[in-house]
Amino acid sequence: MNGVIPLFKPKGVTSAGCVYQLRKILHERRIGHTGTLDPDVDGVLPICVGQATKLVDRIQASGKIYQGEITLGFATTTEDLSGEEIQRVALSQAPTAQVIDDCLAQFVGEVTQIPPMFSAVKVNGKRLYEYARAGETVERPSRKIQVDYFKRTSDLHYHEDSKTATFTFEVGCSKGTYVRTLATDVGKKLAIPAVMSDLRRLKSGGIKLDQTVTLEEVAAAVEQNQLNQVLQPIETVLAPLPNIELTSQQWQKVQNGGVITTDLTAPEITLTYQDHIKAIYRYQKSALGNYVPETMLLANE
Repeated sequence: MNGVIPLFKPKGVTSAGCVYQLRKILHERRIGHTGTLDPDVDGVLPICVGQATKLVDRIQASGKIYQGEITLGFATTTEDLSGEEIQRVALSQAPTAQVIDDCLAQFVGEVTQIPPMFSAVKVNGKRLYEYARAGETVERPSRKIQVDYFKRTSDLHYHEDSKTATFTFEVGCSKGTYVRTLATDVGKKLAIPAVMSDLRRLKSGGIKLDQTVTLEEVAAAVEQNQLNQVLQPIETVLAPLPNIELTSQQWQKVQNGGVITTDLTAPEITLTYQDHIKAIYRYQKSALGNYVPETMLLANE
């Protein structure tokens, strides 16, 4: 049982909770998710199974796409609707679309971001949310993230009853981006308290929303002995990398972590033997060859 389940994580369930349920459904311990989604966020959560757990970091490092909603007029402790309100400003009208578009454009490119207090980032050996729950505030290390695009996807809507304004957005960004922090930072640019009021992950690890399956669908596939319909093989996940078919002699070398020689010069390649990817090798030219081991997969199967 090796591959990636393109899971749709529902709201109200943690990413770790999804892994726990899948371990029971699949009767497999080697399961890991590829990037935590907050309980209030739904969408694409690639799940690695078996030998594919060696690909978790690789998939996690890929770019991601989200769609969501920003509400202007109040802010919370958690930067989303799960926290306590800490600031409110009654708006008499919504900002113009041009003002919002100009603001979002300022976040495209390399951005310095400070993780929210309610996050799993560790400082001095403790998670930030542990400090936050204890009522403590600590200095948080800033990080560099990459925002490929950040665009408004709806008109601005003014809500007379709450004196707030909302609009939806889509953002393409790098690993480690806190989208709820982007939302609050938009508010800071506008000098209006803001909160992320909805979020869904549309793409992660090359997997899109329309390719996902639910926990219930995975359970049904297992019952019907049709797991192959919901489990993407490692070969599919690694298809974008150049591949070479190993000879029996090369396979013997690869099993022992040996260097191989090919005419390729790509940064990374996959090595296939008897229709299964056995390893990922990276380019490193030497007297012994030009590719060395990066990640071993199915080497002894």
